[in-house]
Amino acid sequence: RLRACSRQNRASELAAYACTIITKEPSRKILMKNTALLYAWAAVVLLSGPTRAQETPRFRDLFNGRDLTGWIDVNTSKDTWKVRDGLLICSGQPIGVMSSEKQYENFILHIEWMHMKAGGNSGVFVWSEGTVPEGKRLPKGCEVQMLELDWPNLNREKDGKPRHSGYVSGELFGANGLKTTPDNPRGERSMSYESRCKGKGEWNTYDVVCVDGVIKLAINGKFVNGVSKATVRKGYLCLESEGAEIHFRNIRIMELPPGMATPEQTAPLVGK
Repeated sequence: RLRACSRQNRASELAAYACTIITKEPSRKILMKNTALLYAWAAVVLLSGPTRAQETPRFRDLFNGRDLTGWIDVNTSKDTWKVRDGLLICSGQPIGVMSSEKQYENFILHIEWMHMKAGGNSGVFVWSEGTVPEGKRLPKGCEVQMLELDWPNLNREKDGKPRHSGYVSGELFGANGLKTTPDNPRGERSMSYESRCKGKGEWNTYDVVCVDGVIKLAINGKFVNGVSKATVRKGYLCLESEGAEIHFRNIRIMELPPGMATPEQTAPLVGK
């Protein structure tokens, strides 16, 4: 009975966490519907899961605060990624990524980031390949964008106008061949329903829920973006270096039970 109560409490906590979205605006119906499905899924999985407490899904560190254990440099350099005072420091040079050692299918990723320069560019790729296509600097995967708030002003359109504010909203989009269906379309990208990112010198928190081709993004404590029907549903995580210094901390993952990813929906294993 105690174990059952523990599982119920754990399910309620995770389900509530995965459903902390404000539901007033009618424009959010698609986001609400998919998030509600994640709520129900999380509850069912944890309530019907293993009885032993040690098998209950829990967060674990992807970055230990001391070194780069668990990560592989794909196409940057030994000077791109450094660890200092418990932080992961990315210089931004050269453009490229480092990849997780293993692949992930269904999971919740928690990551905190802070740009150090106006207009800085970075991101994290989920369900990504662990290599980059020939002639490219970034991998095939779904990018969870991390742009500093001045980016639209510092990278203007040809007519001199600032770029669309959606760029800095925490957009989600498929890169280099991965396709998704956006919840809040801006072309093939999905822009957040609400701008919640903070500027340079301030920490931002992303919580990224990835389950069976659906991705939901919470920015600084609120779910505001999502995509579905991803053509790849299992792959590596990649941290992006793209031109400017960015700091990361508290990178954690909760692995969830496997889902329905087919071999065609799985990124190739590196080295095989």
